[in-house]
Amino acid sequence: MVAQDSDGAEGPRRRVQRLRVDIDQHRYRYYVLSDPSITDAEFDALYQQLARLEAEHPELDDPDSPTHRVGTAPSPAFAAVGHRQPMLSLDNAFDDSELLRWAERNNRILEGAPVRWTCELKVDGVAISVAYVRGRLDRAVTRGDGRVGEDVTANVRTIAGVPDYLEVDDPPALLEARGEIYYPVAEFEAMNDAREQEGLARFANPRNAASGALRQKDPAKTAQRPLRLVCHGMGAVQGLSVPTQSAFLEAIAAAGLPVAEQTCTLDDLDEVCRFIADWGERRHAPTYEMDGVVVKVDDLGQQRRLGATSAVPRWAIAYKYPPEERQTKLIDIFVNVGRTGKVTPFASFEPVLVAGSTLQLATLHNEDQARLKDVRPGDTVVVRKAGDVIPEVVGPVLSQRPDEVTSAGPWRMPKTCPFCGSAIERLEGEAASFCTNIDCPNRLLESLAHFAGRGAMDIEGLGYETARILRDQGLVSNIADVYRLSADDLLPLEGFGDKKVSQLLAGIEGSKTQPLERLLVALNIRMVGGTVARVLARHFGTLAAVRAADTDTIAAVNGVGPIRAAALRAFLDNPSSGALLDDLAALGVRTDTEAAQRSDLLDGWTVVLTGGLSGFTRDEAKQAIEDRGGKVVGSVSKKTGVVVVGVDPGSKAAKAVDLGVPTVDEDGFVALLDSGALPASGSPAQ
Repeated sequence: MVAQDSDGAEGPRRRVQRLRVDIDQHRYRYYVLSDPSITDAEFDALYQQLARLEAEHPELDDPDSPTHRVGTAPSPAFAAVGHRQPMLSLDNAFDDSELLRWAERNNRILEGAPVRWTCELKVDGVAISVAYVRGRLDRAVTRGDGRVGEDVTANVRTIAGVPDYLEVDDPPALLEARGEIYYPVAEFEAMNDAREQEGLARFANPRNAASGALRQKDPAKTAQRPLRLVCHGMGAVQGLSVPTQSAFLEAIAAAGLPVAEQTCTLDDLDEVCRFIADWGERRHAPTYEMDGVVVKVDDLGQQRRLGATSAVPRWAIAYKYPPEERQTKLIDIFVNVGRTGKVTPFASFEPVLVAGSTLQLATLHNEDQARLKDVRPGDTVVVRKAGDVIPEVVGPVLSQRPDEVTSAGPWRMPKTCPFCGSAIERLEGEAASFCTNIDCPNRLLESLAHFAGRGAMDIEGLGYETARILRDQGLVSNIADVYRLSADDLLPLEGFGDKKVSQLLAGIEGSKTQPLERLLVALNIRMVGGTVARVLARHFGTLAAVRAADTDTIAAVNGVGPIRAAALRAFLDNPSSGALLDDLAALGVRTDTEAAQRSDLLDGWTVVLTGGLSGFTRDEAKQAIEDRGGKVVGSVSKKTGVVVVGVDPGSKAAKAVDLGVPTVDEDGFVALLDSGALPASGSPAQ
């Protein structure tokens, strides 16, 4: 449901809130999971929208906004290490006029002093900081959130070209160089070809492959990947005095650290613009993927005068090239059915190399988008990708459309599901279409994996691959069939020994006791996630009460609203859904809840959770706080009441200390839940 301001339309405040949530989620997928779901260009557009809204409405600005932060919190899989100096991000320019405005702002601060510019190709890799203490590699740390990153020293030591010792007779006490870990394009393509021959999935692009390789828990696996390092910036230094950025690069190159040979220092902005335009024409010439040029004020004294905001230095900017485009032939348009039944059209086209990756498929999102683009099988189409994961079909080249394609007319969403033959329906007022069969075989696999997930029924041993085997062997044709499985069914399967079968069956049996809110999440109901499921379970108490409620009654529940209510009612009114729910209940699956009655113990508190807790899952801890009137937020600010610090906490714990926000361990958290007061102060932080 889209939040609305009092005038009924989505206003700036709601838009800002949504953009902040979306940007934080995309940053997490990009930096931590190495699995972005949108392109760099799409992310940049979201970021620019947020920055523009905050500039137009200063009352909406917030120090915790993504525009004031860098990256995202480091992964708990690696030790967290604080940076000696923050690793900031860069502002972007997308054309010469934006570059010139940036330079003019700097000239005003520098009062017209002459400026030289260092230009570096923008490597599309994983940001890294390598620190040498008295000449020996001491630590390599990812960017993380800019203040705290992940310690990947053991992995970086395996990368060819990264020296263990600097090649200088009298090394500085400390030399910290910033750079990028990248995958050479030629080696990346060769590796992908080899994986394809072995029947393995191809990696999406060099940047994500590099990120995944760098985060291997076993350094021996990182060593098997041909990663490389290129250095481009200066962090903390002691015992080294250089006047300029270019002099620093010369010094570290002489010490054996790899730097980009294409880097140059220029005297005026016309030369800078020519350098950018020239490399825009030759963007595939380097051995690595690059998506722009970084322009820096060369003089370090001038850099210090210009300073930085909370997230970006004023003395550097990234000039981003536009998304790259290629033409290819569209073979056909197919549809896929996801776990909620959503039907998504996608284009299949002749393989084409775009930004270092060979592409063959691209989503068309929904029926409306496909119609607006008006791409048809047999068209020559434009495909673009800015070094990202998700390719996009821009549109057809109409001048090359054959007559038979013209006469065939526009593509239409099929009326029936190609996997099960059931009707495909589009809900009123929505762009998405849905397969009406909850037992659709193409939907079943993802539905099973989701049903068994930790946030749902939490069935140990029933992961994606096990779900695939069960489906392919015909042992499950719907979700309820999971509860009919027996040892006689499972033991004949390859790889299913006594222990594995016993654990799986125990997990299935144990899942029957999960409360109603977990079952509602597990059922793959569109627009019903964990928060909405908890609200519904607390309000209605039983599945029977939920099923009996009409749309208006459901919509009136705080936090649900008419759109989610309509989606839930549509699911419940489907005869197949009703049969499934009856079947699950008959098989012994719990259909009520013991959710605690809401109290006001933590009314007015904002709580941040970081690290693992032995007595609570993350969802359980959040629910316990909300049951007492508190609010769980994702980031630490001076207004945060308390930070609950578990095992292997992220950077939020350190930020709490910096801001003077109270922290408690798990015992203190339990005491807080019982009493509504901190063990020490007895009141929330103001």
